[in-house]
Amino acid sequence: MEERVQKIMARANLGSRRACEEIINEGRVQVNGEIIQAGAKADPARDVIEVDGQRIEASKEENVYVVFHKPKNVLSTDLPHKSDDRQTVRELIPLEGHLFTIGRLDAESEGLMVLTNDGDLANRIAHPRYGHTKTYKVIVYGLPSAETLEKWQNGIHLEEGMSAPCYVRIVRGDRKLSTLEVVMTEGKKRQIRRVASQLGHPVKHLIRTHIGQLGIGTLRVGEWYHLRPHEVEALTTPADEARYIEKRRKSHRSKSRRPGSQRRGTPPQKKQDQKGNRKRSKK
Repeated sequence: MEERVQKIMARANLGSRRACEEIINEGRVQVNGEIIQAGAKADPARDVIEVDGQRIEASKEENVYVVFHKPKNVLSTDLPHKSDDRQTVRELIPLEGHLFTIGRLDAESEGLMVLTNDGDLANRIAHPRYGHTKTYKVIVYGLPSAETLEKWQNGIHLEEGMSAPCYVRIVRGDRKLSTLEVVMTEGKKRQIRRVASQLGHPVKHLIRTHIGQLGIGTLRVGEWYHLRPHEVEALTTPADEARYIEKRRKSHRSKSRRPGSQRRGTPPQKKQDQKGNRKRSKK
């Protein structure tokens, strides 16, 4: 299977992917006798890859995908700050090697995180341009009005700019505490907490329940396990609300639709399997 040459070189212990990319840019790498450019792909099982005239052999690295239920007061970073003695996610998962974190959470929040050595997949899920989804169960003080929910979904001004459009619905409403479902395709640091507070409904509790259509299910706080292939597929499949958010984003950007000229629809309710993964509807 073809993959980027700098990835193959990094697996052969020739340096980090960035360092290997620099080696390629210096014209020192050939595939089947031809000098390549950064971004070129090759199949290590079929192609001859040479660096400075020496053929490299890269062992196939097995992809690792781990799902973890992060507890509160545990840091999502690999290493804590010098003055911070709280545990990190990496300390609670005793696996060797570097793992990318998919879906960091602030220390006060809990919920679904995924760790993997598959950097390409981690980038596809984390980067906003791919429109991937993360779903949260959020308990806030008070009962948000329809107008408040509309503001939240359209995005509001934060210190560093507008928050991105998202999907918000009331699961259970009460004057004292309300439970919301929030689905986002991109977000700023602590966005849910900051937006909710600015709108007059501070967060009491926040838990991430899904990344894509992979659900936390019955996984207990602090537990982790290796994902199976069908769960990796669920992880990489955006939730149905992604289409709704994209329509709202386009409408908000164009500003061409008059108020009330078209009724915004809501995405269909999802059925869930015993693991909490959202089932894809048959077309």
